[in-house]
Amino acid sequence: MFKTKLSESSVSKELHTSKLMHRHIGAIAALVLISLLSSLSGTPVDHAISNAWEGFLWGLADPVISLNCLVGIVAIGLLSSVFVRGAAIAGCFIFATVLGIVIHLLQLDLPGTEIAIAISTIVFGTMLMMPNQLNFLVLALVGISAGLFQGYANAESIISVGIIPVVAYILGITLTLFAVAMSAREIGVGMGMGEINRILSWKMSIAGFALCAIGIVFLSNSII
Repeated sequence: MFKTKLSESSVSKELHTSKLMHRHIGAIAALVLISLLSSLSGTPVDHAISNAWEGFLWGLADPVISLNCLVGIVAIGLLSSVFVRGAAIAGCFIFATVLGIVIHLLQLDLPGTEIAIAISTIVFGTMLMMPNQLNFLVLALVGISAGLFQGYANAESIISVGIIPVVAYILGITLTLFAVAMSAREIGVGMGMGEINRILSWKMSIAGFALCAIGIVFLSNSII
């Protein structure tokens, strides 16, 4: 009797986890679609931000409408699921993104932004295809580097904007980064990315290959 109840509870928990993971996957897929449509429609880089509300809305939107930035956030979330305390890696990425925004606003030079973002996307994709366990420190450093350049690139759209709209923009972008990274992390956990001696999921291999392809395309466009 007790074993039956325990089995039913375990099955119910697995079903709940599966449904939650599918919701996260659906949300990420919707964001990727929005990003692709934004790219095709030619969303302007320079934003007309005149108040805090517009700053907040553009902060929410910027990580999504830029496909190169979006895939980097998804990748860092997936990769962070390998570690028990992997949320710290996503946190470092988000903090570095905000720091990159501040660096740009202070008019400090960070050259080769687009190239660096494309290269980091390729690195993330390669890491996703690796069957062996990743090194926590290496992933954290790559995440911090990617975050700095992504934040620097995003800040180009808020030059000559007042301090309050800038703060609202940073708040909005932080919320989006956190939501996307944590959703991707939950997807990775659901796929068994953190299991010891894990067998690499074919879905994760495809995701890694897709990231590499996107990174190569953006890299070629940046170099030309």
